[in-house]
This record gives sequence, structure tokens and C-alpha cells, in this order.
Amino acid sequence: MSRQMADPAFHANQTARAFTAPHIAPINAFVDSIRDRDGRGWVPYVPPHHGGIDARGISILRDPGPATQLGTGSGFISVENDDPTAERMAHLFDRYGIPARTVLPWNAYPWYIDAAPSAQQSKAGASVFVELLELTPEIEVVLVQGRDAEKAWRRTVALQPHLADRFSIHATIHPGRQALFHPDPEERRRRVAHQERTFEEVSEQLAR
Repeated sequence: MSRQMADPAFHANQTARAFTAPHIAPINAFVDSIRDRDGRGWVPYVPPHHGGIDARGISILRDPGPATQLGTGSGFISVENDDPTAERMAHLFDRYGIPARTVLPWNAYPWYIDAAPSAQQSKAGASVFVELLELTPEIEVVLVQGRDAEKAWRRTVALQPHLADRFSIHATIHPGRQALFHPDPEERRRRVAHQERTFEEVSEQLAR
């Protein structure tokens, strides 16, 4: 399935359980705690169909997109959002047998800007990510998608060097269409192949 957040019944179910499901309530309480921190603004919640404090993997993208906006979008970070990036993620999860419930989605810069974060913003996001990892002791796998997410991960490790050895790190292209904007079809095929291989590796790691 994909784009289920467009279904009012599915969305209502996720919203109703966002603060009552034991695995996700602490994550969304954390989201509340960082909203408007230093005047940075709004952060989308994580829906209960994803992993929370018991997640074994965490997926990092750049920043929340328009489909995460409350009102015009779902209000959540989700592979079931009604947009092409989420749809691609849902397809890859399904193809490689990665249950959404085992993965916690996050953004390198968790506040909504719909743009590439500056170096200063990326540093702020890395600091928050360190806090998030303290809430998620079961994380084993970090899936880093896109160059901005990779930069943020490097900044996170710079803050806490021991994290480099704590996780199995898997980096690949961003799941959005822009990652395939290249004139050479062979390069586009290479990027897709790398992405698919990375998701296969993540699946194998989570299956152990």
C-alpha cells in the first residue's frame, strides 16, 4: 500500500493513536518539546504505523516536505503520505520486506522549511538527533538518504563520536525524483541500483 494518509479513515486512526500508542507517544512528546525551540517553528509528528522507541532502524531524510504539513498534508512524517517521495519509500519498504513498524522516520533538519538547511541549521538538527537517539535504544540501523542527510549524520557523529561505532550505517540517494535528475541514463540506472541494493542491505540487517 502507499499514500494511505489520503484515506480519511486511515489518517483519523493514526491521529487518534499518536499520543496513546505506547511505542510512539514518547517520540511525539519529544516532537512537542522541540517545536518552536529557538523560534525555529513547526515539526511534524510520527504516526503509530511507524516504529517509535522500539524501532530497530531509523531513516533520515533532509527536511519535512509539504505533505507533512497539518491541514494541507497529513501532519506526519510517513511513508504513507500522499506524495511521490513517500510513495517511492513505501514501494522500497514493501519490495524488500521492511516493515514500517520497525523503522522510525526522521529529518536531518526536523523543522519545516521546505528547503536545504544551512550549515547552522544542520548543526541544530544534529544536536536534536543526538537527543532523539537517547530515546531509541533499540536502533541498530541508520538509513541516510541524500547528501544533506549525510552531512547531518557527519555532524551528529562529530558531536558524539561513539555513535560511529554504535550503528550499521547505510547511505544512498534521496528517494525524491530530484535524485535522478541527470542527463546520463546510465548514471540514473546506477543511482537506482545503488538505492535498491542499500534497501536490500537494510532489510537483511533488520532480519537478523
